[in-house]
Amino acid sequence: MRLGAESEAARILRYFDENRDHLAPTDPIRPDGFFTESYWRSQLARNTEDFLAGRSMRTFLFPRSEPHRVIGTANLSEIIRGCFHSCFLGYGIEAASEGRGLMHEALSALIRHAFESLGLHRVSANYMPHNVRSGRLLRRLGFAVDGYARDYLLIAGRWEDHVLTSLLNPAWRPPDPAAKP
Repeated sequence: MRLGAESEAARILRYFDENRDHLAPTDPIRPDGFFTESYWRSQLARNTEDFLAGRSMRTFLFPRSEPHRVIGTANLSEIIRGCFHSCFLGYGIEAASEGRGLMHEALSALIRHAFESLGLHRVSANYMPHNVRSGRLLRRLGFAVDGYARDYLLIAGRWEDHVLTSLLNPAWRPPDPAAKP
């Protein structure tokens, strides 16, 4: 799992293109140009800017046996500091890699990074009630249900209800005010 580089735009595009039908039921409608290399070169540059600014961390999953093939995504987005110290977790994986524990492994490492390196207090993750596999994964990672939101996100062109969950950092400490942000 790592950030993507602009030079990997074709590989990342291939992942999204090959998994278009698999990911469509749980993703928003993609913007114009999403399935082009130029879009991904721009997006990867933006991802790097957002990472360096501390706004997000959008990573891609590569199998150890094929380190140049993208098989999934795992993202920390909307990182908010101040009195919140929180972010949202998002993820997706190709159909052929589901059920093998790969996403659990990736998210465990990403959450550990969010808590230990980024110093976040809360990671929120939301899933559609019918996405049983995602709900099971979040429970296994230790996420607790916070509530239920009707018509929460526009997914595949329809407003979808979501189960709201979060995981708290039990070792969180306030940041050192003398440290640089």
